Amino acid sequence: MSIVLSPESRMRRGAEFTAAVKRGTRAGRPALVVHLTDSGEEAPRVGFVVSKAVGNAVIRNKVKRRLRHLIRERLDRLPRGSLLVVRANPPAASARYEQLGAELDLALDRVLRRRSTDGQR
Repeated sequence: MSIVLSPESRMRRGAEFTAAVKRGTRAGRPALVVHLTDSGEEAPRVGFVVSKAVGNAVIRNKVKRRLRHLIRERLDRLPRGSLLVVRANPPAASARYEQLGAELDLALDRVLRRRSTDGQR
């Protein structure tokens, strides 16, 4: 069995989630919202928020598994030392895998572009 997202890449502490959401750059799509901030750590770390508004436990876990798999393929796009929170919205429950991937790409592109623009000022 392969690990979908390595333990080093997972965000676990509530303070990290709070920092990313409150201080981070935000980009939203209908199915998900991403928040990106710097942590000073070496490897980029990712956390997921999938609330009960998305669906029952089976649906929420399916959405989390899909998002973990999608983000693993995109970890190399994240700058070193970044914290990323991916929050699923209710439309994520009925979204196809490809649609979630496309929305994640658009949101990441937007948040990374905003971050680089803010960094140049």
